[in-house]
Amino acid sequence: MRCPFCGGPDTQVVDSRMIEDGYSVRRRRRCLGCDKRFTTYETVELRMPTVVKSDGNRAEFNMEKLRTGFMRALHKRPVPAEKVEAAIKNVVQRVLSLGVREIRSRQIGEMVMEELYKLDKVAYIRFASVYRSFKDVDDFQHAIAEVRRPRGKRGA
Repeated sequence: MRCPFCGGPDTQVVDSRMIEDGYSVRRRRRCLGCDKRFTTYETVELRMPTVVKSDGNRAEFNMEKLRTGFMRALHKRPVPAEKVEAAIKNVVQRVLSLGVREIRSRQIGEMVMEELYKLDKVAYIRFASVYRSFKDVDDFQHAIAEVRRPRGKRGA
């Protein structure tokens, strides 16, 4: 770490403390050249995988798109905001845990559907109707039958 005052390459860590969030470290440093002190912060930098769309195009993972998908499906549904945020966090965590550089949008959509199924069946059917491009009433009836079946016997 270069000194921000003199540009010297040699600095020494005098003190390290965990920040309250538990994901950052505050380090107090001293320059061995000019003896001035300064503070640095070390945080984890997570890189979300690139999303591969169904047409083959690639896009950055977009947290707002994910949140919008949940919010549209859950519009006027009695689901607490904390549960919605937890579901979004679950999807993000699952995507990160795959440890891949690219992920198909279809995989993310399936993860969203799994979370919506746990949160609210109506929201699940709403999302499925758009995500799976329902063409007619039969598609809706199939989805309704799907949510009525016991969890272990559910198909895709």
